[in-house]
Amino acid sequence: MKAIDLLHNLGQSLWLDNITRDLLNNGTLKHYIRELSVTGLTSNPTIFDHAIKGSGAYDGAIRRGMAAGQSSEEIFFELALQDVTRAADLFRPIYDRTNGVDGWVSLEVSPLLAHNTKTTLAEAKALFARANRPNLFIKIPGTEEGLPAIEDAIFAGIPVNVTLLFSREQYLSAAGAYMRGIQRRIEAGLNPKVGSVASVFVSRWDAAVAGKVPAGLANQLGIAVARRSYRAYLDLVNSASWQRAFNEGALPQRLLWASTGTKDPKASDTLYVTNLAAPLTVNTMPEATLKAFGDHGEVGSPMPRDSGDGETLLRKFDQAGINVDALAAQLQDEGAEAFVKAWTDLLTVIGSKGSVLQKAA
Repeated sequence: MKAIDLLHNLGQSLWLDNITRDLLNNGTLKHYIRELSVTGLTSNPTIFDHAIKGSGAYDGAIRRGMAAGQSSEEIFFELALQDVTRAADLFRPIYDRTNGVDGWVSLEVSPLLAHNTKTTLAEAKALFARANRPNLFIKIPGTEEGLPAIEDAIFAGIPVNVTLLFSREQYLSAAGAYMRGIQRRIEAGLNPKVGSVASVFVSRWDAAVAGKVPAGLANQLGIAVARRSYRAYLDLVNSASWQRAFNEGALPQRLLWASTGTKDPKASDTLYVTNLAAPLTVNTMPEATLKAFGDHGEVGSPMPRDSGDGETLLRKFDQAGINVDALAAQLQDEGAEAFVKAWTDLLTVIGSKGSVLQKAA
């Protein structure tokens, strides 16, 4: 049996962490769904930045938007919504078949709003309404200011992909915001079935400590943090308060492994797929990682429910001088800053392309 089938049978969903208009137009995404068991898709400002920079498929729409007097941000969201709604329609049969558990696509609010609760919620509501697709997650960062917006979005019935989580503690905060939104819906007599995933980033941990720890600890911090987070996830899913919500019709907020492309050229290109196999989770992976896993990937033992050697490894990192809590906060801040930079670059590219295209018209 193929490794991808083994992973699927284990109970983990494989999503693609990429979207471009070319993937949609040339049938590649359909191929991944059919042949590589891809059941969902995530995006972020960096992905769209690369997509629009590297393709002429958006040029006509950019030119029309500029001619209509739209801002670069207005043009971007129009382009992004066109792409994600097309992708959502491709995944809709999976969404329907799994009763809303799988078959999702994601679109992020402006990264400039990462530290503004009120405007994050307003934009989440607006984007979800414009897309008009039940299987669209709105990505909201799990920052301190993002947590109230996540709770309110869930209460409003807006599915949320909580992004930029790096530690068990950040994950638990996000999960708490999700459950408070669900409980408010139950108390208000509303249907508590509102989809959500909590995205824990993995490979950035190892990139952050590369060259700063003994060689024997290379490429192990991200997996250790993931194991700690997975144990906390299972504890929540099996807790009395969550199970009462499930009894009312709520869905589990699945744990999603993000940033699962290997950054160390000396390590296996499927490192974060093989070692993150776990039931009732999602692994969203870059296109190169997906193809590598489909070609030669292997499925390891399922992630230990008790975190296995995760805590032992984390103690070794502590002894090596790595403050995991401080690094988690740093990584979240750096992640938010990176998305802001990509967002700024993206809007600049749209503006520059638009000016060139208008002059050439």
